[in-house]
Amino acid sequence: MSNTERIAQPIEFGQHDTADTDAVITVCDNRLYNYDIAPAKKEGRTWGSYNIFALWANDVHSLGNYTFAIGLFALGLGAWQILLAMGFGAVFLLVLLTISGFVGYTVGVPFPVMSRISFGVRGAHIPALFRGGVAIAWFGIQTYLASLVCNILVLALFPGARALTEHKLLGLTHLGWICFAVLWVVQVAIACYGIEMVRKFEAYSGPIILVTFLGMAIAVVIQAKGHITWEPETLMNGKPWALHGWDMWHEILAGASGWVAIYGTFVLNFCDFTRGAKSKRSILVGNIAGIPVNMIFFGVIVVLLAGGRFTVDGTVIAGPEDVLHTFSTPFLVLACLALVILTIGVNLMANFVAPAYALTNIAPKHLDFRKSAIISGVIGFVILPWNLYNSPEVITYFLGGLGAVLGPLFGIVMADYWVLRKQQVNVPDLYTLDPSGDYYYTNGINHRAVIALVPSAVVSIAFAFSGRIDALEPLSTFGPFSWFIAAGLAFVLYLLVADRSRTFRQVDGDAIAVHAHH
Repeated sequence: MSNTERIAQPIEFGQHDTADTDAVITVCDNRLYNYDIAPAKKEGRTWGSYNIFALWANDVHSLGNYTFAIGLFALGLGAWQILLAMGFGAVFLLVLLTISGFVGYTVGVPFPVMSRISFGVRGAHIPALFRGGVAIAWFGIQTYLASLVCNILVLALFPGARALTEHKLLGLTHLGWICFAVLWVVQVAIACYGIEMVRKFEAYSGPIILVTFLGMAIAVVIQAKGHITWEPETLMNGKPWALHGWDMWHEILAGASGWVAIYGTFVLNFCDFTRGAKSKRSILVGNIAGIPVNMIFFGVIVVLLAGGRFTVDGTVIAGPEDVLHTFSTPFLVLACLALVILTIGVNLMANFVAPAYALTNIAPKHLDFRKSAIISGVIGFVILPWNLYNSPEVITYFLGGLGAVLGPLFGIVMADYWVLRKQQVNVPDLYTLDPSGDYYYTNGINHRAVIALVPSAVVSIAFAFSGRIDALEPLSTFGPFSWFIAAGLAFVLYLLVADRSRTFRQVDGDAIAVHAHH
């Protein structure tokens, strides 16, 4: 069979027997097109406002986010300052995620295909693999962190299992291996059923997460007898712990910018989910409820957990898991179960979907979402992620370096879509290697996008490493704002070097679209 096939009858998609694509006259290259990365029809889309909200109900309350936010208390910020940092960050994210989400709704394609617009049908592998590579590593790490909570749960229910913690294999205890493997299987199984199963899981787990964290906060307040430390009042190294003046505002703004950096991965591939959104209003309403409203609720929980526990015994906790041991066994079990469900939900949306689409995009003729999800999961397993997590050098230099490139990628993709071509996309040409296609550029790569990416990525990486390399120390003051600086630089550079002589065409993808419900 030739790589380029003219679709003149309903397409056969193997295991996806529900496809009913109408006869069309366009040419799709099966090296660029299959059922899972085809544009989604607007009819039958299933992601409503609640589903978008539930997505954020899971992700905002991740253990990593709590560790980051509680760290603001440890830095000397009080309650209102932490809430202000959360508020600023929420506003920034609301804007970024909404404009990113609208692209997914309008074009109806996942992130790797959307990247073809600005980087070319072959060049799109650059942003897709950067995003997918970061996600695979963090999938393994997040699964490992969930396994630690699972260890607590197992030991609470079966004290005799402590014998399984006495010996290690490749850096992990036997009980750790069991918990990690079970959680890995559960996540891969859910992902194999596709994006629709992810939607259903998030819809059910979201309320569980919110109720659990509210219950944990109330329990800590009761332990503190209603007295919460709203602001650190002790001394550190002979100086007041609480921050004031410029130091305070620097940490508030740095905290807000840190939120954006944390979601630097997700602002890129939010279209993976919003391509199934019912309307732009669903995205906007879901984002408002799930980001600013939910983040303020999150900030309140952070203040109550950190301030309450500090009142009880003067301990500055690192995360919610640090208060689990203070609960009675029944509540401890329920809290552990909820935290495991939470981490699975976060992993599926933030760290599983992106690499599955990225791998599918590499070889859509041979890989679909299910096969790619399994491959992603296997890679996330064999890298022994607990060793990565316990290595500050790997986290800082490898994952930090990869993550630093995501801001510039966002700047280029958004500059191309919103400013250069003013939302005009020829969707069928995203799936052709014909040299006359709109996104073939030069041998399938838009070198102008690469030219904008390289210097902005170098700047972003320099900021990311500024706290670790002496020669870059002068940049450390601005390090927390590196995502904005690098994304803005890439945005401007791309508009400066972009080819404005090109003619942009608006052609919808209805002729080659498939049902979003898959």
